[in-house]
Amino acid sequence: MDLTIRDIAKMAGVSPATVSKIINNYEGIGDATRQKVYKIIEDTKYQPTFSAKSLATKKSNLIGLIYAGKINVDFKHPFFNEVVNTFKKSVGALGYDLLLFSNEKIYQGESKYLERCKHFHVDGCLVIAGDEIEEAVLEIDQSNIPCIGIDLKLEGPHSSHIMTDNAKIGMKVVEYLYLNQIRKVAYIGGKQDSLIAGIRNDGYIEAMKKFGLPVREEWLRYGDFFEESGYQSMKEILSAEDRPQAVFAASDMMALGALKAMKEQGLSVPEDIQLIGCDDIEACRYSDPPLTTVKQDKQKLGKLAAYMLDDLIQDNHDIHPVKVDPELVIRSSSIER
Repeated sequence: MDLTIRDIAKMAGVSPATVSKIINNYEGIGDATRQKVYKIIEDTKYQPTFSAKSLATKKSNLIGLIYAGKINVDFKHPFFNEVVNTFKKSVGALGYDLLLFSNEKIYQGESKYLERCKHFHVDGCLVIAGDEIEEAVLEIDQSNIPCIGIDLKLEGPHSSHIMTDNAKIGMKVVEYLYLNQIRKVAYIGGKQDSLIAGIRNDGYIEAMKKFGLPVREEWLRYGDFFEESGYQSMKEILSAEDRPQAVFAASDMMALGALKAMKEQGLSVPEDIQLIGCDDIEACRYSDPPLTTVKQDKQKLGKLAAYMLDDLIQDNHDIHPVKVDPELVIRSSSIER
């Protein structure tokens, strides 16, 4: 029969709270009592449960991982997958484990993140942005549970957020193309009602205007950051009477979809149309041709999120939002002149 902390307390003639304090190395317990409890634990081979430790220390060393939104990236998206893997390694080195929360029950009105966070005594949460963010995310943001959002503005009393400086992405791409004598630039953006997509979309339009380049409606399409939407958007762009010299897609996955559409129509990249993506996912290195892209520093995002969340957990609440600079990575899908 598995022993409980109450069984050990009864054998030692002390309270369960005293046993918890001894297990977790609290001071203020007499040596005789401490040694007596240690002896019983050794003789019975008692293993303290996770809940016994967390109740005594008020810490679980658990981080809740939330993929927010009715439409969320989950583990399938290669960009967020790499960010989360880096985050996992970094918080693991700090002594934390991850607990993944599903949001299906939330949309059925049966559960809330805050309730589950309290149930599992999580020390903090990492929240990954999606679309159509649920009210349950706003509730946990305004709670006393430390939270870090990635690509999601969390501004609660114990929250902060981190993201790439998305406003700079469009400028880096358009400036590069302009310097290489490209003037006719098409654009495949993300959903217009998405925070991150909106910033990237505005950045592209602002950059085009700064260089006096036309933003042509027939070359302006919006997808959902995934491959199929890039494929369909590119087919629509190619159906216009005039053809762009280059296409900038606001995600690598949409760029890879666009590449497929161009190849189906017998076009060569970069000779006929140059192509630039965004994110620098692993597949960019192995596409044909390898994809020029704007790199988001996924390792830095993951590490910063881990260390910022740990600081919030340690009651350092003077943590401000962070923007990480993007970097243009030149590969064979574009031509430098």
